[in-house]
Amino acid sequence: MTKLELLQKAKPILFNTDMVRAILDNRKTATRRVVKREKVDAVLSSEARKGNPDISDENFIKCLIDAPCLKGDILYVRESGIIQSMKNFDKSVKIYFPVDGSLVEFKVTPDEYERLSKFPENKKISPYWLTKQESRIFLKVTDVRIERLQDITIDGIRAEGLASMAVHAGDMEIALAEWRILWNSTIKKSDRDRYGWNANPWVWVIEFERIYPDD
Repeated sequence: MTKLELLQKAKPILFNTDMVRAILDNRKTATRRVVKREKVDAVLSSEARKGNPDISDENFIKCLIDAPCLKGDILYVRESGIIQSMKNFDKSVKIYFPVDGSLVEFKVTPDEYERLSKFPENKKISPYWLTKQESRIFLKVTDVRIERLQDITIDGIRAEGLASMAVHAGDMEIALAEWRILWNSTIKKSDRDRYGWNANPWVWVIEFERIYPDD
C-alpha cells in the first residue's frame, strides 16, 4: 500500500514520547484506552440491559459502545516535530523528530505548506498541529477487545512496551507495579478516581503491527 493510500484511510492516534520510542523499537504492539465511565453507566442502566438480565456486562458493552477503531483499521501516530527547512518550489518540508533524531522530508499540499510556513523553524511543534501529511509511523489494527484494566497479563505488559528486567523475567508483581505507575501517569489526577488503576475501569485493548508504505 502506498503512502497516499495509507493517508486516505488512516485515523489519528496519540502516544507520549516514551511510547512512540517503544513503537520505533518494536517493543510496543498494544495500547489500552479507557471506555468513558458515563458511556458504561448509560449502557448498564439502559432499557436494553434491563431486558437482558443474563447477558454479561462485557458482552453488552461490546455490543452497544462504539470502539475507537476496528480490526483492519490503519492508524497514523501523531508526534512532536521540529521544522528544519521548507522548499516552496516543490512544497517539501523537512521535519526533525526528537524522539529518535530522525530527519524526514515530506511532500505536502499547497494549503498544508502555507499552514506550516507560519510556524518558526527550529521550534518544537505539538503533535496536535502536525497532520497526517507529516506522519511517518503507520499502524494496522490486528485486534480490538474490551476488558478490565487489572486483567492485564505479563504478555500484555510486554506488548504495552515495558522493557525492564522484571518484565523480561516475568516477575508479575514488579511488572504490575511498573505498569500501574505508567498507567496512572497517563490519567489526569482529577480523573484517577474513575479511570486510575484502583478504579479498574473498562478499557479497549487495541493490538497493532507497524506497516510501511510501498513508496
